[in-house]
Order: sequence, then C-alpha cells, then structure tokens
Amino acid sequence: MTETSEPRHARNDVDLTIRLTEAPGAPEYTFRLENTDGAPSPASTLPDPAAALEAVRRHGEAIFFPKPGPPKLCTQQYGGPQTAVVTGWYLGREVNSRFSRTDGCEIARWRAMAPLLGGTAGSTGAI
Repeated sequence: MTETSEPRHARNDVDLTIRLTEAPGAPEYTFRLENTDGAPSPASTLPDPAAALEAVRRHGEAIFFPKPGPPKLCTQQYGGPQTAVVTGWYLGREVNSRFSRTDGCEIARWRAMAPLLGGTAGSTGAI
C-alpha cells in the first residue's frame, strides 16, 4: 500500500476531533488535533496544540482505553455543564470518548485532558 492510499490515521499516531459544548443548548465548538513527525500538524486547531499533544501522550492510553478494575469512589461534586466528545485515532486505535464534569472522577479526567478539550495548559478546559 502506498503512502497516498493509506488512511490518514495509519500515518499519524494522533488524529482526533474534539466537539465541546459549554452548556446544554449552547453552540458546539469543534477542534482538531493531528500530529505529523511527532509535532502538531498545521491542521490542528486547538488553542495550544503542543500542550494538547503532550496531554494525549501522557494520559491518552489510560483515559481513552481504561482497563477494567474495581469500581471507583468519586466525590459527589458538580464541576459545570461542559461536555466534550473526542473521536478519531490514537496509536492506531479508534477513540470515542465522552467527557463531562459531573463528579470528582469526571472532573479529574477533564483536568488531565484540559488542553485537548479546548483549554490551555493548566486550565479547566473552558474556552
């Protein structure tokens, strides 16, 4: 198979689309994160694609493909109405992950991936 006939995700280890909604009924924002040769490609549209790529490399495996285990105890706190859906490819595996801020565990996932969810490094993810 030649490079031109290969699917894009076969050539890049990160090719993700992020759809973020700040509140029910609010407009949806769409971002892209794609890498080429280990760096964000010009097709990436996040505010800080380098920080997003770093967050994906650091936490992606555990967050996108969690291993089964005992149930987690999560604090019952509300972090806000934001939701995000991340789809695409990571290291040759298909990603379809939903993020929210509905309890302590979900807030922790959101914070770990904040740069990918439209925020900048160290932010809550809010745009």
